[in-house]
Amino acid sequence: MVSTQVAARDFFRSAYENRYTWDQNFPGYTTDVTLIADGKASTAKATVKADLKAEVSDIEEEAAQKAIQYQLWEVAIHRIRRSFEDTHGANTFAYGKTLEDGAVEILMGGKAEGDRYHIRDNEVSMVHRQIHGTVVTIYTFSSHDTGEGYLSHKYDSVYHDPTTGEQKGGRSIFEDTYEKVGDYVILTERKIQTETENGTSEQIFRFSNIQLTA
Repeated sequence: MVSTQVAARDFFRSAYENRYTWDQNFPGYTTDVTLIADGKASTAKATVKADLKAEVSDIEEEAAQKAIQYQLWEVAIHRIRRSFEDTHGANTFAYGKTLEDGAVEILMGGKAEGDRYHIRDNEVSMVHRQIHGTVVTIYTFSSHDTGEGYLSHKYDSVYHDPTTGEQKGGRSIFEDTYEKVGDYVILTERKIQTETENGTSEQIFRFSNIQLTA
C-alpha cells in the first residue's frame, strides 16, 4: 500500500518520468522493414527523422505502406520527451483502489477527468483514457528495463465508445522487442494479434539494418 504521505500527483509523476524516451539529441535513423500480415510478406525502407516524423519508401502496396507508417508514428509519439508539467499540469490526481497484484489506481481530474491509471513498481501497468472521442484501455503485462527507463514488452489494447460503452473492434495483443543502437533503444520487432469475427489476425513488423542518422 502506498503511504498516504506520498501525494498521488508525485506517485504518478515518478512513474511518468520512469518511461524510456529519446533525448533532444536524437538524430533519427533509417531502417529496412519487413511486414508479415496474415502470411503475406512486404518489404520497405523507412526513415524516422530527428523531429520523429517517419517516411516509408520502396513499397508498392498502399495498405502495407500505411500500416508501417502508422506503427512508426505510434512508436515515435511514445518516445517524445515532454515534461510532466507540459503533459499533466492541467490535471488533478487522487488515489483509487489497490489491486490484488499490488498496483495502485490513480484517478484523474481536471482536463483529464475520467481517465485512470494503474501504477505498479514505478511503472504504468494500465491506461484507461479518452483519445479523440474513443476510450482506450491498455494493460501492460511485462516490460523492458533499458537502464534509462522502462518500455512495455507485452500488452493489450481495447477500444470502447465513450457514450455507450460498446466495444469497437477486437482486442489486440502486442509484443515488442528492442535493441540498443548507439545511444538509443529502438524497436526491432512488433507482433500484433487482433481478435476478429473470422478468428485471429496477425501482423509482424520487423525492423533491421537500423542506422542512426549522422
